[in-house]
Amino acid sequence: MPDVMHEFETVSTELVYDGPIFAVRKDKVTMPGGGTANRDVVEHDGAVAVVAMNPDGAIAMVNQYRHPMGRRMLEIPAGLLDHSGAETPCAAAQRELAEETGLGARDWHVLVDLAPSPGFTDEVVRVFLATDLRYCHIADYQEDEELDMTLEWVQMPDAVQMVLSGEIVNSTSVSAILAATMVMDDDAPLRSAEAPWPCRPTAFAARKGRPVE
Repeated sequence: MPDVMHEFETVSTELVYDGPIFAVRKDKVTMPGGGTANRDVVEHDGAVAVVAMNPDGAIAMVNQYRHPMGRRMLEIPAGLLDHSGAETPCAAAQRELAEETGLGARDWHVLVDLAPSPGFTDEVVRVFLATDLRYCHIADYQEDEELDMTLEWVQMPDAVQMVLSGEIVNSTSVSAILAATMVMDDDAPLRSAEAPWPCRPTAFAARKGRPVE
């Protein structure tokens, strides 16, 4: 093992693509052997997801079409953070839950923070646990794939079994279901809904000149 850890410095960067949802840049980074290597990075605003659990231990999941995968997938409600930067992460999660399921909740906590693919993107997802559920108005502006989305209630043991059998493969849903199971079994402490989020991505927002709430 080296006595001193290598400092990976970016010596140059090139913007490859700048879109409305993400950007792609190519960084030249110093390597431990003395040379440099190119690293493609997808900049992303980040996202939120929700494990909405009823008193019987069932969670709300949505079945929706995912075009890159070419099929419908069972997932927990989730979506992008608001591009304007005006929403807190918890407010974004509340909005997504209402839009996708017609549900609201009185109790909110941070369940887990996830970096789904840190090898090529700075995207981080904050997952909330929502309890004491209630029905509310579904937004009238659902569009595209959302119009085909269906709500399914899945008991937590069944959800875990679907994860282990490969029926549920969305990485955020897999991690959230297993984390929620630990909370149910061990009554583990949870962070507040407004807990600091130090690993929240900021590069894409800075590129667009937008604030981060």
